[in-house]
Amino acid sequence: MPKTYEEWTSIAKGFEDTWNFPKCCGAIDGKHVLIMAPPNCGSEYYNYKGTNSVVLMALVDHNYCFTYVSIGSKGSASDSGILQNCELGQLLQKDLLPLGYCVVADDAFPLRHYMMKPYKCYRTALTVPQKIFNYRLSRARRIVENAFGILVSRFRVFDKKIYCNLKTVNKLVLAACALHNFLRKSSSTYLPPGSIDEEDISSGLLREGRWRTEIIELRNLENHRERRASDLANKIRDNLKNYFVNEGAVPWQYSHIY
Repeated sequence: MPKTYEEWTSIAKGFEDTWNFPKCCGAIDGKHVLIMAPPNCGSEYYNYKGTNSVVLMALVDHNYCFTYVSIGSKGSASDSGILQNCELGQLLQKDLLPLGYCVVADDAFPLRHYMMKPYKCYRTALTVPQKIFNYRLSRARRIVENAFGILVSRFRVFDKKIYCNLKTVNKLVLAACALHNFLRKSSSTYLPPGSIDEEDISSGLLREGRWRTEIIELRNLENHRERRASDLANKIRDNLKNYFVNEGAVPWQYSHIY
């Protein structure tokens, strides 16, 4: 995990330069890793999909590398509880990131001043600026989806349920993430053309990476049941929304929301 202000802001610069999302220090997501239920565990590891699992929580930088990984939370735990109880969630609450910076997430996570998520459509349709914000956030957050997809497609241990004790499962997952980072930085053939999502910004079309055509046994987290977010979190999201349709606009964004 980055330790200094300079390391965090270097990642943020990468997100802004590559994915046009300012002051973003990473994309966060979690996945259920399917396991054999430990002896005498009851329903402790039984998740909402009806399988036994442990949760892999990860933060990914602009270059598809894992900057934080936590594995081992019980699959039955609530999604908000998983984040609160892992080291990353606790550090984020204690202002791990530089002031004014955030991570991007999907609907499995709560809206916080340090964590941006999409606007949801409730009684009224989303406005154009809200749709633009959601597109821009999705574009930045797609990084973590692809990192998980690459991990599963390259390390076949994730192809199916892992029949090992929990200690070994945790070691296998951490080793795979470490090898992923090493190969991402050192091997030009680790990500061949077409292996990850590619966006044609002129046409608005997304060419999905090959990993999306494979059966992925890492299961998504359940969507977060949103409680009222703080005024500060809503204000930061609204400020980003306004920025994206004014000085922070990119020429192709409107073609992606219609």
